[in-house]
Amino acid sequence: MLYGTLTVAALYYLLPLYVMVVTSLKGMPEIRLGNIFSPPMEITFEPWVKAWAEACTGLNCDGLSRGFWNSVRITVPSVIISIAIASVNGYALANWRFKGSELFFSILIIGAFIPYQVMIYPIVIILREIGIYGTLTGLVIVHSIFGMPILTLLFRNYFVSLPEELFKAARVDGAGFWQIFLKIMLPMSLPIFVVAMILQVTGIWNDFLFGVVFTRPDTYPMTVQLNNIVNSVQGVKEYNVNMAATILTGLVPLIVYFVSGRLFVRGIAAGAVKG
Repeated sequence: MLYGTLTVAALYYLLPLYVMVVTSLKGMPEIRLGNIFSPPMEITFEPWVKAWAEACTGLNCDGLSRGFWNSVRITVPSVIISIAIASVNGYALANWRFKGSELFFSILIIGAFIPYQVMIYPIVIILREIGIYGTLTGLVIVHSIFGMPILTLLFRNYFVSLPEELFKAARVDGAGFWQIFLKIMLPMSLPIFVVAMILQVTGIWNDFLFGVVFTRPDTYPMTVQLNNIVNSVQGVKEYNVNMAATILTGLVPLIVYFVSGRLFVRGIAAGAVKG
C-alpha cells in the first residue's frame, strides 16, 4: 500500500511534466491534432530556441535570455547576503545570548508570518526615496530582508543542536566570537547552509510578485518575462513555445535541488531537533 500510494503520487506530479516536455518538442501542426499525451512524431527543438532567444515580451523579442541573466544577478547576491547575515544571527542567538535576545528573536520570527502584500507599498516608498526603486539593487535588498526571519530560525535551531561542549571548550581556550564561528561552527554546518541555499534560490528564482513590483521592463526577472510570453494576446498561441519557456524558467531550482537534495533532508532534520 505504501509503495502504491507513492507511485500514484509520483505519477500525479510527473504527468504534467511529461505533457510539458512532449508538447515543447512538437511542432504546431502536430499539437493541433489534439493528442497531448502522444510522444512527438518528429522531434523539433525550434520552440526551445524561440523561447530562449526570439519570443516577444512587449516590444522586446529577445526571449527569456535577458530575464535569465537578470534573475542570476538578483538571485546570487540575494542568497549570499541573506545567508551570511542569517547564519551570524542564528549563531549569536544560539551561543551568545544577550539581554532581550529571546524578545528580539520573537520579533524577528513574527516577520516571517507577515504577508508580503501588506508591506509592498511602504517598501516602494522607501526604495523610491533612497533612489533605488526599479533597480536590481533594490530587489536584492528586498529579497535579502524578507529571507532573514526564516533563515535565522533555521540557523539558530541548527546551532542549538550542536554539542555545547565544543563552544565552551573554545571559549576556555580563548577563542572569540568570529574565531568560533569561522573555525568551529562553519565546518560543521554544511547541511543547514545547503537547506538555506535551496530555500532562497527556489524562493527568489520563482518569485513573481516582487519581480513585477520592484523592477522595470529592462530588469524584469525570468518569471515576469515568462508571464508576459504565456499571456501574450498577439498572434497565434504557440503552446510548444510556452511549454519550453516554462521548463527553462524552472530548470535552475530543479537542478539545485537534485544536486543537493540529500544534504537538504539532513539539514532540515538536524535543524528541527531543538527549538
